Amino acid sequence: MSAVVLVVDDERSIRRFLRVSLEAAGYEMLEAASGRKGLSMAVAHHPDIVVLDLGLPDMSGFVVLERLREWSDLPVLVLTVQDREEDKVRALDLGADDYVTKPFGIQEFLARMRAALRRSPSAASSEARFTVGPLEVDRETRQVKVQGQEIRLSVTEYALLLALARRAGRVVTHRALLQEVWGPNVTEHVEYLRVYMGQLRKKLKAAGPELIATEPGIGYRLLA
Repeated sequence: MSAVVLVVDDERSIRRFLRVSLEAAGYEMLEAASGRKGLSMAVAHHPDIVVLDLGLPDMSGFVVLERLREWSDLPVLVLTVQDREEDKVRALDLGADDYVTKPFGIQEFLARMRAALRRSPSAASSEARFTVGPLEVDRETRQVKVQGQEIRLSVTEYALLLALARRAGRVVTHRALLQEVWGPNVTEHVEYLRVYMGQLRKKLKAAGPELIATEPGIGYRLLA
């Protein structure tokens, strides 16, 4: 069964282009030209993923994202002309899975959409043992393996890895990682994060391929 994609964008030309591209790739597309219409269609049709523009005529895409996240954890891919770093961080902090700026290449867009669709919102948080690519994590024994080789992690490194693994394939912002691992009072201390993330990446990479990608100025992504 093909995945259903809800595109919320007020540009008719973008919706037309995406319909042709998505249907050619085997997806079913629904469309909405406003935020209110997009929210009502998300409730009525339960799409597999939402492609969301931030510059909508009736309300900000940020508001749409906030309202979606009040009741749903379905993947959201932001597609917008707004390319400021603070907009990307805000969207990701609000729960977007990824962020693509216009103009965009359709192959990259489809690849990012596939990655978002592969995300299982509850899998890593509910299972005692889970696998992400060559990475294996056993939460009961706190054992971490890469390509079958056990990796010894500190308490903080392990907490960072779990925070990324729960959102495998998604960008996790600096603020979100700091709040989850160190608490709400150190969300501005990015230097803490860089030090421990560097140690974690070094240990993981010693046993296999690069597993953590940096999104400059925004955060990190565990490669799914």
